[in-house]
Amino acid sequence: MTVTKDKKQPRVVAIIVMALAGFVLGQVVASLGDATLVAVTRYPGGMAALASATAPPWWANTVGLAGLWVGFGVAISLAHRRGGLVALPDAWRARRYDAGFFLLGIALQLLVGLAYLPFHFKNMNAPVNHLFGAAHGASFALLAVMTVVGAPLMEEWLFRGVVFRALDAGLSPHWGRGGTALAVTLSAAIFAAAHAEWLQLPGLFFLGLVLATLVARTRRLVPAVLTHVGFNALTMASLVSQRLYH
Repeated sequence: MTVTKDKKQPRVVAIIVMALAGFVLGQVVASLGDATLVAVTRYPGGMAALASATAPPWWANTVGLAGLWVGFGVAISLAHRRGGLVALPDAWRARRYDAGFFLLGIALQLLVGLAYLPFHFKNMNAPVNHLFGAAHGASFALLAVMTVVGAPLMEEWLFRGVVFRALDAGLSPHWGRGGTALAVTLSAAIFAAAHAEWLQLPGLFFLGLVLATLVARTRRLVPAVLTHVGFNALTMASLVSQRLYH
């Protein structure tokens, strides 16, 4: 595992606080957007009904994702401008073999599915059903693009490009490879917890470990993004298949 060696030492604690604040800001922006659309559409029952809905209207989920990413964007910007985090020079540079990372994401999704299989959990699809239950046609396509492409891009940028790298920069100078391993573990735990899906938490933690390791080894974000895209794409393909044949 490659040890991070940034020339400028970032303000690690400040960056983690910025990431947390960005996450909270995103939730606030999403809530304000939902409140606005609830008023405009005169949604029955108002915000209370929307919050308890098992299949919210597509616009609520779209605004929720977009609002969250606004907060992510603010946190990413602050981490670089105020936190002293230096951007990876090749973060977004693609390589010929990068398509293989998409296949890796599919393999990871299959592996996580097999790991859960013996437990026969009944609510594994609850997050997906909550996101897509009321979406059809164009709204379904929009949410699919946001979930398969937008979410991996923004989440990797924040959780691996900012949170993991900040932790690594703070820990690896003291403990070398052990510090990087700890940064991988801590960032994966933060990533999993941020989803607030406790049944899926072990699978998300495992995914976070792999994605942070990819960034540590390649010093790029593209491999992690493509792996995450593949992971989400298989879930989307399964959902589309269910809708077509059931």
